[in-house]
Amino acid sequence: MPFEPRRAIVTAGDSGIGRAVAVALADAGLDVALTWHTDQEGAERTAEEVRGLGRRAVTAHLDTADLPGCGDVIDRLADELGGVDVFVNNAGTGDGKPFLELDYETWRQTVATDLDGAFVCIQRAARRMVAAGSEGRIIAITSVHETQPRVGSSAYDASKHGLGGLIKTIALELGQYGITANSVAPGEIATPMTGQTDVDPHQVHRPGVPLGRPGDAREIAAVVAFLASPASSYVTGASWAVDGGMLQMGPQAGSHITSDEWRQV
Repeated sequence: MPFEPRRAIVTAGDSGIGRAVAVALADAGLDVALTWHTDQEGAERTAEEVRGLGRRAVTAHLDTADLPGCGDVIDRLADELGGVDVFVNNAGTGDGKPFLELDYETWRQTVATDLDGAFVCIQRAARRMVAAGSEGRIIAITSVHETQPRVGSSAYDASKHGLGGLIKTIALELGQYGITANSVAPGEIATPMTGQTDVDPHQVHRPGVPLGRPGDAREIAAVVAFLASPASSYVTGASWAVDGGMLQMGPQAGSHITSDEWRQV
C-alpha cells in the first residue's frame, strides 16, 4: 500500500513556524500532536485551529534541554495518537552573543536545546516508525545558518550545522525502512522569534533578499507539508532553503557592503 501519513508530531507548535506547520498538516488530513515550552495558551490556540479542520489535536509541554527526558514526551504523544508517521523537529533557541563573550553555560543551553534535544526526540520518533514497520517522514527545521554562519551566533550556527549533518546521516541509515529525512532551512521569517509578531512580510522591505522581503511562516509550512506527503517519496537527505534567495547573495552581498557595521551583533 502507498504511504499515507495520518499522525504527526510537531515540536514548538505554539506559534510561528510550528503553528503554521501544524495547521498545514491538519489541512492535509493528519491528526497532530504539538508541543509548547513557555506558551501553553498559544499551543491551545493552535490545537483549536487543528480541530477546526476536523482533525484530532493533543498538546504537551516539552523542554528539549531536558535530557534525555524530553524523549519521553515524544513517546507519550505517539501513544496518544496511536503512532507517528511524521515527525517535525521545530523547537529551538538562540542567544546572539559574540564568540569572545559567550559563556559556557549559554553555549551548552543553546546546543542542548537545538541539537542534543533534537537527537533524542528524532531518535524516539524514528524508533517508533521502524517498530511499526511502515514508512515515515522526519523533517527538521534548521536555518540558512545550517550552511552559512552569522556574526554573534556561534552556538546557534554550530547547532544548526550539526542538525543538518544529523539529518543527512539518518537519511542514509533509515532509508532501508522507507523513512525519509530532510531539513527545511528558513531565512528571515516574520514570526515572534524575529520580533515580527502579526507583521505582514509583504509590507517589509529587505534590499539584501532577492525577493525583497521576509518570508511568511505559511511558506515554510507549505514545504514541510510537501516533505510529509506521499509526493515526496523519493526525496531524502536534502536541505531545502526557503529564504527568498538570501543564500544566493554570497559574494554579491559581500562586494556591496560599504561599512564595517556587519561585524557587530
